[in-house]
Amino acid sequence: MDIKNYRQRIQAKDSNVPIVLVVEDEEDNLLYISHALILLKHNFITATKGQTALDLATEYEIDLVILDLVLPDIHGLEVVSLLKQNELTQNMPIIAVSGMTRQQDRDRAMNAGCDDYLDKPYFIDELDRKVKQYLPKSSFNKNFQGMMSNVFDLLKFHPKLQGFSV
Repeated sequence: MDIKNYRQRIQAKDSNVPIVLVVEDEEDNLLYISHALILLKHNFITATKGQTALDLATEYEIDLVILDLVLPDIHGLEVVSLLKQNELTQNMPIIAVSGMTRQQDRDRAMNAGCDDYLDKPYFIDELDRKVKQYLPKSSFNKNFQGMMSNVFDLLKFHPKLQGFSV
């Protein structure tokens, strides 16, 4: 998977377009989810290691993280913990993806800070439902914050509001 093409495509896009960060180390699983997200018309970037995911999460304005829990360098739950500790990434919704299907595994992920859990193998419609559940909230917040920032910038130049601060 050529991540440079996705990075260039996303950088050229409007910053209000939601971006999904997919973290998966198994090539077949990464191809499956990548093709699914392309079919579902979502912008995304990928990482195959936990440290790369942490770097990308702070480099881009990520709206949703889809995170495999078993990674080669850092366990997925540690990635979750580090994302939740960082002011820039603490509010990113995280969907854990794992072949560990026991309830205690699901509970560990949710207690670590994941917002949802998707069992492997999964169907594209399950993925679509989960992505749509979390993307509207984060993209709305991003759009709203951007819109309010623009409104306040415009208000600064209104003659009757000069000197007004927010």
